[in-house]
Amino acid sequence: MELTVNGHKVHAATGGKDFDASLPAVIFVHGAGLDRTVWALQTRYFAHHGHTVLAVDLPGHGKSEGPPLDTVPALGDWLAALIDAAGLEKATLVGHSMGSLVALECAARHRGKVRALALVGAATAMPVHPDLLAAAAANDRSAYEAITYWGFSRPAQLGRGQAPGMWMVGAGVELLAHGPAGVLHTDLAACAAYESGLDSAAKVTCPVRLILADGDFMTPLKGGKALADAFHAADIIILNRCGHMIMAEQPDATLDALIGFV
Repeated sequence: MELTVNGHKVHAATGGKDFDASLPAVIFVHGAGLDRTVWALQTRYFAHHGHTVLAVDLPGHGKSEGPPLDTVPALGDWLAALIDAAGLEKATLVGHSMGSLVALECAARHRGKVRALALVGAATAMPVHPDLLAAAAANDRSAYEAITYWGFSRPAQLGRGQAPGMWMVGAGVELLAHGPAGVLHTDLAACAAYESGLDSAAKVTCPVRLILADGDFMTPLKGGKALADAFHAADIIILNRCGHMIMAEQPDATLDALIGFV
């Protein structure tokens, strides 16, 4: 499906069903350097179980036009504009990693547009090592490899997966490598500069769930719990033996956690 937001075409997957603004809406937001495809299982389920779904490509990512936005608050405002462009009054937001910060900012800055907020692999802040930023700025493959190997748990790196024959690490590297030049660096820099997570969480009034992983090295469990404490009311589900790429490593458990909330 294509929408127009702020003068640029935006691409979104709808889970195999036509978009219907009269149904309860769930919008999925991907992380740094990624695209809508990371939500394949979750979007399909909700689209076929009474919801309408948009798994968006953020500006400059995937099939969406426009330059990538360089701050998390700007992306939060963009997400609110997407809700309007889709003809929705409210939506449930599901965000992963950088996408969780984008969803958080949207819920804090545009409270009337967000019905509920699910944050996957989230933390109060997401600092980025200068060497990784430099590699991403140079579009060096080492940046894609570093993120992927830090992002997946040790069991996932050794081949554990629910889809026979699927190499999660290899797929992760190639997804990042096929993104437009400069996009990953813009995303990582936006994450590194973001400092308002705790303040924004305190402004959120809708129901909140955090889906975290005990083996997450990119947004460690301690940071996720601290973020949860900043909300007026939030619950946490912790997945065991799982890294940062939660939807890929444990797609069924991720889906179950979302079903019980959405």
